[in-house]
Amino acid sequence: MSDTTTVLNPNLHDRPSWDAYFCGITRAVGTRATCSRKAVGAVLVKDKLILATGYNGAPAGLRHCDHTDGRDLLNGHCARSTHAEQNAIVQAARHGIGIEGSTLYCTNNPCLTCTKLIINAGVVRIVYEQEYPDTLAFELLRESGVKVERFGERTG
Repeated sequence: MSDTTTVLNPNLHDRPSWDAYFCGITRAVGTRATCSRKAVGAVLVKDKLILATGYNGAPAGLRHCDHTDGRDLLNGHCARSTHAEQNAIVQAARHGIGIEGSTLYCTNNPCLTCTKLIINAGVVRIVYEQEYPDTLAFELLRESGVKVERFGERTG
């Protein structure tokens, strides 16, 4: 390592893995969530480049989710919020960005509806941090061949 590299980045030996790097960005994206129940972030990546990001919340231009006294809730779930994974896929589509062959980083594993969209969009790998209980989603991902990894278990 040259002296110039050391001066520019004295902690070069502490660089995060790519998975750790993108998981950190995913957590930052989640801080933009407009749903008061849970902040979730998603980042679509291909060839180490970010293609699109998404966070959960109400549709663009509408009031934020409000769960005061059960408002905006249906069967215990926010009825107003679009999921982070859905928003990332929509952002890519709106901007004409192909996501086939990409990796989805998300703060939580996808639900069943998001899983079906992810499979149909051609995402080949999912890296998530926190588990959301959805057995059928995991079964579909396994059946489709999408590689699923919980960050820290098999990744950086």
